[in-house]
Amino acid sequence: MMNAANKKSDLLPPASSYRHMRERIAAALDPMGVLAPLLHAQAAWWLHPQELLEEMIGFSRDAMALSAHSARRVMGIPSQGPVTPQPDDTRFSDPVWTEQATWDITKEWYLLITHHIQDMLYETPGLSGKERRRAAFWWRKYLNAVAPTNFFWTNPTAQRKCAETQGKSLAEGWQNFYEDLLAGDIRMTNPKDFKVGENLATTPGAVVARNALVEIIRYRPVQAKVRATPLLIVTPWINKFYVLDLVPKKSLIRYLLEQGFDVFLTSWKNPGVEMKDASFDDYIRDGVDFAVRTAQSLTDSPQVNAVGYCIGGTALAIYMAWASRAYAADKQPVASWTLFTTLTDFSKPGDIEVFIDEGSVNYLSDAMLRKGVLDGKEMASAFRLLRSNSLIWHYYVHGYLLGEKPPPFDVLYWNMDTTRMPAVMHSWYLRELYLHNRLIERDGLTVAGQPIDLERIQQPLYAVGAEDDHIAPWRQAFRIANFAHGNKRFVLSSSGHILGIINPVVDPPKRRFLAGEAHRTDTPDKWQSRCEWLAGSWWPDWVKWLDASSGAQRAAPEVLAPKVLAAAPGEYVLEP
Repeated sequence: MMNAANKKSDLLPPASSYRHMRERIAAALDPMGVLAPLLHAQAAWWLHPQELLEEMIGFSRDAMALSAHSARRVMGIPSQGPVTPQPDDTRFSDPVWTEQATWDITKEWYLLITHHIQDMLYETPGLSGKERRRAAFWWRKYLNAVAPTNFFWTNPTAQRKCAETQGKSLAEGWQNFYEDLLAGDIRMTNPKDFKVGENLATTPGAVVARNALVEIIRYRPVQAKVRATPLLIVTPWINKFYVLDLVPKKSLIRYLLEQGFDVFLTSWKNPGVEMKDASFDDYIRDGVDFAVRTAQSLTDSPQVNAVGYCIGGTALAIYMAWASRAYAADKQPVASWTLFTTLTDFSKPGDIEVFIDEGSVNYLSDAMLRKGVLDGKEMASAFRLLRSNSLIWHYYVHGYLLGEKPPPFDVLYWNMDTTRMPAVMHSWYLRELYLHNRLIERDGLTVAGQPIDLERIQQPLYAVGAEDDHIAPWRQAFRIANFAHGNKRFVLSSSGHILGIINPVVDPPKRRFLAGEAHRTDTPDKWQSRCEWLAGSWWPDWVKWLDASSGAQRAAPEVLAPKVLAAAPGEYVLEP
């Protein structure tokens, strides 16, 4: 009998096979992990009946208060609504949502249900913090989609405008919808209002070097003398470089030229299928290192001051650790480095974590390998989904229900001018950094032949985080201070991922910032407690910091390069 039992068990697959099968089925049915956290949250509440009862009692209490408010409004008795929109929720800003009883009651019940569901999901017992956030995120996307403001018959503003315009607003809304349908996107601004090289990215300069991956732009100095050490900006390859060179009054490039810097910048190739095998090694070796060596050779400077923005900053951090081994100690090519809204520790990467787990990364990697690239519109859609009310439904309502044309806005045009990602590079980036967080491990990664250890970096660092950044949360951006050696200055700018960096000096000042020395033992809150808010832009503070590593002044170059390949903004940035 024992032998028979053993033989029978031998025919059964091991438990790991069942687990692998379940994972494959789940990946096939729910590749982006939308349903799983919702089902887990529902099951968790049924398994905790006492906590569920307490929540239901709380909801019943608030519902009774709202019922009383509704009754008073119906009878014409003044009453203050018990539920108020979040400070950044502008959907109900029209006074009609408060002044008229019908719409006030509609708004209040929607907000009550929405807030309670969100609170319950964030408080789900027995689930990890990440699972709670993912469940709350996907429920929030649904609740945002069914908001009364999104439907003509439950949007009093749209109905009033339709009556005032005798239906013209709806006719124009249908025209907007048709144009968006042809464009394959809900447009945030009219693409016809802008053209790169004509009214965007107009700072004079030239492409002074090029390979299959990147163009290097050198800008024409505007001062008679420039600092001896050139400034090299490593831009993100998600979207295009000209966010740093929009209209002149917003251009960080122009500002740096006015301060007497010799500015170089990367303009990345918008990859097609032919670049599907491009790796992160290539982006370091043929991208960042190529740009550094170009700036060195054209200025006869032994070093550069390097700047990295977003994923360009992550690449720069990897490059700094790579160069610490690839170059001799007395031949280090970077004198100082600066990071703008950059992650190096991906343990808490912000809202984007809802898309990051083993199943979704496998799904995206397989899809990219089949197509060769990740299409830029897919990535843009994911980022817009993170802020669906402001980046999707706002334009849906104003464009389709109110019949408004989107106003010209340079930052939004840039945001729509998407780029693709090579399959091999982006899959590695998602897996090794976002999924496994190996950049903060000592020698946890090997890039372009060198083990990567952030603690080997000795050069002075200036790092900028943005207070409202949901792509690179500032407390995570601060974490580089806990790894890199050398003197470090951290800055916290008001606003978000883009406007916290595109932060021109204006009078009166529109924004504010904190700035102070950061130490390896600091926590973000400890650092913040030592700083005071200052009005204005942090740009002058950065220029003052750069002076220490920029060398003496020299005559501005008359010729940008022995051979100019194209006028700025170059050819790669114009590729669709």
